[in-house]
Amino acid sequence: MFRFCVALILIVEVLSLALLPLVAPDVVVLLLAPLILLTVVLAFVLYPRFGSVSYRTWQLTPERIAAYKSQDTPDNTDPVFLSRSIVERATEIRRVMIDSPSEIQVEICALGYRACVNDMITLTHLANEELSGAGFLRRMRLKRARRRATESLSGARSALPPGALRTTHQEKQ
Repeated sequence: MFRFCVALILIVEVLSLALLPLVAPDVVVLLLAPLILLTVVLAFVLYPRFGSVSYRTWQLTPERIAAYKSQDTPDNTDPVFLSRSIVERATEIRRVMIDSPSEIQVEICALGYRACVNDMITLTHLANEELSGAGFLRRMRLKRARRRATESLSGARSALPPGALRTTHQEKQ
């Protein structure tokens, strides 16, 4: 933001110096040209104060931290995001099951598989709602996301040992 402001000030100065002879022909523009150099020098002097991380952290308040929402994480109602999440978890389940897993790891993977199945139900519901009003490309993307999630969930199911999903250790007690 600081760099943008300095660039904007420099552009205004250069344009005003270029248009000054048209507005006031008797003003000597070369005497005002050092203003541009002065602006650049001030920018270099003030940048460590106003453009640095320490200054920005000094401006932080608890209210700003609490109100912050990341733009990187989409909401959980997006079927494509939910599909990626299912694929990632199912891939991790398959990876753990390839090694010789302990009984606890099998139980954790079974619980993870159940969570993936629940998310798959939600994904199917969200995708069906969105398919009716979606355009061609969005429809293809939704169908592809659902197909990828189904295939990865099927792979995770085949990696689990037989009987792993019947009861967990806690349900036996």
